[in-house]
Amino acid sequence: MYKNIFAGITVGIIALPLSMALAIAVGVPPQNGLYTAIIAGIIASIFGSSKVNISGPTAAFVVILIPIVQEFGLAGLLICGLGSGFILILIGLFKFGKLIELIPYPVTVGFTTGIAVVIAIFQIKDFFGLKIEKFDGHFHEKVLTLFNSFHTISFSETIIGLLTLFILISWSKTKSKIPPALIALSICTVLVYILNNNYGFDISTIKSTFSYDINGLKGEGIPPIALQFSLPWENINFDLFNLDTVYKLLPHSVAIAILGALESLLCAVITDGMTKNNTNPNKELIGQGLANIAVPFFGGIPATAAIARSAANIRSGATGKLSSIVHAIFVLLSILLFAPYLSYLPMASLSALLLVVAWNMSEIKHFINIIKIAPRHDIYVLLTCFILTVFLDMQIAIGVGMGLASILFIKRTIDLYSIDLLNDSYNSIDLTIPQNVSVYSINGPMFFGAAQSALRTLVSTNNDIDTLIIDMKNVPMIDMTGLVAFNSIIQNLLDNEKKLIVCGLNDRIKRKFEKAKIVFDNKNIYNFKDINSAIEHLNIIKE
Repeated sequence: MYKNIFAGITVGIIALPLSMALAIAVGVPPQNGLYTAIIAGIIASIFGSSKVNISGPTAAFVVILIPIVQEFGLAGLLICGLGSGFILILIGLFKFGKLIELIPYPVTVGFTTGIAVVIAIFQIKDFFGLKIEKFDGHFHEKVLTLFNSFHTISFSETIIGLLTLFILISWSKTKSKIPPALIALSICTVLVYILNNNYGFDISTIKSTFSYDINGLKGEGIPPIALQFSLPWENINFDLFNLDTVYKLLPHSVAIAILGALESLLCAVITDGMTKNNTNPNKELIGQGLANIAVPFFGGIPATAAIARSAANIRSGATGKLSSIVHAIFVLLSILLFAPYLSYLPMASLSALLLVVAWNMSEIKHFINIIKIAPRHDIYVLLTCFILTVFLDMQIAIGVGMGLASILFIKRTIDLYSIDLLNDSYNSIDLTIPQNVSVYSINGPMFFGAAQSALRTLVSTNNDIDTLIIDMKNVPMIDMTGLVAFNSIIQNLLDNEKKLIVCGLNDRIKRKFEKAKIVFDNKNIYNFKDINSAIEHLNIIKE
């Protein structure tokens, strides 16, 4: 118990500034990130399958949430998060969790590296204190805006950002159990407070950047009040909210759900490897779905399991769900007791923190390694997912990435498929095949990709052949396209007054043949247990 409480406090210290930084990166006030850590940390833990995963706002969501905030505002983001929760529950209930785990490694690396690049670009503005009024548009437009704004650089904010970065990197090398973020942000916050109040500096902080007005309570920085229940659509202008808006928001909800499922299950795989636990992926997704349904009612942004915080939780000694609940309570108490002090956190320091997060999630070593050693098609998939994530849109990248993964899987499955002529091998083992008979063996699943290959091969048999034997003992499954192709083979043979003998059918394929009205009538279409029986039958007829 004590280990879990200590782990929860440790992770709470990590989650506190990170949740604020991620909310700011998305384009919403920092308290919305804190609310997410509290609600998701409790609900996902209670209803999910993992004992040690910590849920909350994550860097992976930043790229996909920014366009939603820019187009629809915070209310639109809350509705998208709510929709993603229902989709996650459906994925879990229909037991699709295992399918999501099958997404190839190059796809996930391409996503994460692309996300890391975009996050890093977004931090340059606050890290260097650049004066930019409108920072939106596509990736190349943001880069051009940054380039054109560098003459507005604030050297004081840059020094604070560099100092934070230096402490974060240096402290992480000490292997201390005290989180680097606590040391770096504490030092830089005190320093900025002294510089701003005693020496006339104007270094941006949460207090100078954000303000709030909640139930008549107004102020700057982070509101020192507990969670407030509100309807996600409370601030929606329903005169403008119509069916077209729903159609626009739905793809965002789907993208959030897919990315959240990927991130949560990847986190579960990593933590299971560290703890030897066995997370149920479908139950975990249902827990994440319930968390994302609840979070918007308290102003929280979409949440998922966070890999870095979950790993820190385990390293701190966590063994059960109590640590996640303690982490959420720690964040809540921090709001109530220390909100005025948290408001003095420098914006440049939070940007430095996210730069470190971006570097850690970039998997740059794995990215380079794939390019060096992976098959050519895997490299194409990696680069496509990376480029689309960076230069276009995360939704497009997810759609294309999933499509490429499917095509790659189908291609490689087809490559495993073969259809071989066996006449020579059987004639060499004292079992003579009549000259007018061809024996083929089909190996692999006979589905839409492979069925056409079988059709082309089998209908192009020599005209001197009047009987075709097909061994299907190594065919584990056949789909509708395969059944249609098989019917075409039968029809072609019958039209040419030839016979067909099928061997080695398993019970499942036999049942599919019966449903497709493929009947073995012992006149032109035969069914035998194996090739030997079929050849012996033909030799008896010949005699």
